[in-house]
Amino acid sequence: MKLLILDRDGVINQDSDAYIKSVQEWVPIPRSIDAIAQLSKAGWTVAVATNQSGIARGYYDLATLDAMHARLRALVAEQGGEVGLIVYCPHGPDEGCDCRKPKPGMLKTIAAHYQADLAGVWFVGDSMGDLEAARAVDSQPVLVKTGKGERTLGKVLPEGTLIFEDLAAVARALIHP
Repeated sequence: MKLLILDRDGVINQDSDAYIKSVQEWVPIPRSIDAIAQLSKAGWTVAVATNQSGIARGYYDLATLDAMHARLRALVAEQGGEVGLIVYCPHGPDEGCDCRKPKPGMLKTIAAHYQADLAGVWFVGDSMGDLEAARAVDSQPVLVKTGKGERTLGKVLPEGTLIFEDLAAVARALIHP
């Protein structure tokens, strides 16, 4: 199985420091939907692991989050692709869960679901937490410059981090190595 794991906000859709609180605020980054569809059509299973502390903070509810993910799935399906498992952490940063990135709980959930070894699997994110979660399970950390990516570039990145302009560039690298 060719498995690719993506962060959501800042990788697939525009991010906001005020949180993405509605389907209307969930706006895809240019070329990201097409990138997921192309990867899917090329035989990749594309899973998503996303921190969603806005739920714990009361900014939106699970029904709204589900509607955002239904929109993502529908847009990718319109392009002939498919989104695999979507896992999210609904907890706040101080709740001590094991799923909130940089902890690797969500990545382990994806691995268990697909019965996959995460060693070397690309995890694409835009924040240090994403990259650290990838390292914690021996996945390949991949940074995109969208979302918080440009800010993250100013930090000391985990050794071996790959850097791309956006998700479309990641897709091109994987589909046409």
